[in-house]
Amino acid sequence: MNEIVSFIVNTVGSLGYLGIFFMMFLESSFFPFPSEVVMVPAGYLAHRGDMSFIFAIFMGVLGSITGAIFNYFIAYKFGRAGILKLIKEEKLKKLENFFENHGHISTFTGRLIPGVRQYISLPAGLAKMDIFTFIIYTAFGAGIWVFILTLLGYLIGKNETLIKKYLHHITIATLIFVVILIFAYIKIRKRKSDNIHKASN
Repeated sequence: MNEIVSFIVNTVGSLGYLGIFFMMFLESSFFPFPSEVVMVPAGYLAHRGDMSFIFAIFMGVLGSITGAIFNYFIAYKFGRAGILKLIKEEKLKKLENFFENHGHISTFTGRLIPGVRQYISLPAGLAKMDIFTFIIYTAFGAGIWVFILTLLGYLIGKNETLIKKYLHHITIATLIFVVILIFAYIKIRKRKSDNIHKASN
């Protein structure tokens, strides 16, 4: 296992910042490429002094945003029929329901949920969500996740056992944060809706 970790660290190191950008682009699009194997080694390399911590995060977030925009425009241009050629209808329905239930903020919260972050751009594109709002929400969500992973690599380094242990805890904590955020967002939307209804009466 240590050899695998060393290989990933060396690969990220040899590809540099452009490698971070490209791999995080893949992670945000249709390719099943886990962000953990990119940003955690990048954090370790920053700890070792071979990379800038801030610039590694910047390139990771930029790659995530670009990959998300790629998915967004595929959905925007080719529609639902085109997307169904790439993913199963059942999965697309779940994504559409998630987007419909939670509104545009789902492009932020979805970036923090494993199994959702790669595909949350699709219902946003299908709904023709405002691109500027989409990029802002995506940047915030991707920024939090990329920062967590990079910091994890910076603090723990090559200890693969500890990375697995704490990544699990961090994922759970992140999901709790997402649930609280969605709940608060729904409450605020409901309060605004009630106020508008009262004003109209």
